[in-house]
Amino acid sequence: MLDANLKEQLKAYLANVKMPIELIASLDDGAKSKELQGLLEDIASLSSLVSFVRADDDARKPSFLIRRTGTDIAVRFAGIPMGHEFTSLVLALLQVGGHPPKVSEDVIEQVKALDGDFRFETYFSLSCQNCPDVVQALNLMSVLNPRISHVAIDGALFKEEVDSRKVLAVPSVFLNGEPFGQGRMELEQILAKLDTGAVARAAEKIAAKEPFDVLVVGGGPAGAAAAIYAARKGIRTGIVAERFGGQVLDTMAIENFISVPHTEGPKLAAHLEQHVKDYDVDIMNLQKAAKLIPADRPGGLATVELENGASLKAKTVILSTGARWRQMNVPGEDEYRNRGVAYCPHCDGPLYKGKRVAVIGGGNSGVEAAIDLAGLASHVTLIEFDNQLRADAVLQRKLYSLPNVAVVTSALTTEVHGNGERVIGLTYKDRNSEESHMVELEGVFVQIGLVPNTEWLTDSVALTQRGEIEIDHRGHTSIEGVFAAGDATTVPYKQIVIAMGQGSTAALSAFDYLIRQVPVEEAAAAA
Repeated sequence: MLDANLKEQLKAYLANVKMPIELIASLDDGAKSKELQGLLEDIASLSSLVSFVRADDDARKPSFLIRRTGTDIAVRFAGIPMGHEFTSLVLALLQVGGHPPKVSEDVIEQVKALDGDFRFETYFSLSCQNCPDVVQALNLMSVLNPRISHVAIDGALFKEEVDSRKVLAVPSVFLNGEPFGQGRMELEQILAKLDTGAVARAAEKIAAKEPFDVLVVGGGPAGAAAAIYAARKGIRTGIVAERFGGQVLDTMAIENFISVPHTEGPKLAAHLEQHVKDYDVDIMNLQKAAKLIPADRPGGLATVELENGASLKAKTVILSTGARWRQMNVPGEDEYRNRGVAYCPHCDGPLYKGKRVAVIGGGNSGVEAAIDLAGLASHVTLIEFDNQLRADAVLQRKLYSLPNVAVVTSALTTEVHGNGERVIGLTYKDRNSEESHMVELEGVFVQIGLVPNTEWLTDSVALTQRGEIEIDHRGHTSIEGVFAAGDATTVPYKQIVIAMGQGSTAALSAFDYLIRQVPVEEAAAAA
């Protein structure tokens, strides 16, 4: 099951196992069960502290339990956790085996203190880059607290279960049999939903912080670069982010990042975060900015208010809040979000195997999505507003070579239809004839570009009609001491490498601004 190179890597990881663990399999006579058995036997052969046994005592087959021998400390996988979930498997082996997790003691104590019985089930797909964070967080919680259990379920292998529970997006988490959450969630976010006092405690801790020289708002490539360049100047730097990594976390393949032929979004985001942590930067993750209050005088302090009620003060602010997927804003889109309307073909595509789907958008993202989905879905309809596709020629050639893809141009999607539970079709209008057409399908993947995350700045800095922050070539905004960078700004070409350069520019401009300021005390004395 595992090649020689992967075995060597896994053997090195398993050297960190401190306590005996058992791999307890529930299998049937199917091919996937044989594949899983091969994997588990390979793992057991790599460490004297790991044993394999077949029990066949779980209703889901194939599945297996990783249990610390002689205890109830365990996690379960239903399916074969390869692909993006292989890291989840490795971490589960280590953590059940007694290797300490890389989370703060405060978080560990918070998990241990949860009062209640929590039975979690997570549906994932092996191609989903957002799923591992959720799976790993819930696995860790089940290791730390005996009243928490978790099973991670490959939705592609348990289709009847997925259909009966109406799972149309991953990751989908159920708690004690009821829906708990969908989409990417980090450990702290899960804890905040279970521990109602967590948000208030975090706000109190943040509000007590001293003012920063530079406060970066946003943790994507632009924000990370800004924080690094500011911290290297030796000035007090903080970064507050709704989720560190930003939209990069939702990007599957990155192939045009200079000097790196290929990487994946979550991997790049992890590298960005680690690079920032190499410097003296106060990272405040999972915190959303709500309002910017400019300084009341030159050299004064600006204030950033957060949704949790806390406020942060800084001599300069760098806005790098990035962008999010643009919505169609048509009837039915919000109603059927995660029930047939999706925005991540890599994450949710496997749930539509053998079904009819549509992709909205004819740029690179839309055409790439249609190509990927064509390998899973029975039929793909690509709908583009313009009179021609805008994707690169090489992508268009690949798209038109696929027999189960239809391309419709000069078309405006006007409504998503559903039966109350899931999507059953959409209507589009032919922009040439004004005729409306109904397409029967079960999934709609929206790929029509980005919209900047700047609604909270409407009353503070100058924005364009599209909501982009107006900046000059040095990253200056319309407010003294406030700078901006990345996809949220007027900089052309929304690319990772450009955002990083813009973040660096904004940080250097902020430092230049700081060293030219007359201290407030001197200014007052001179007056």
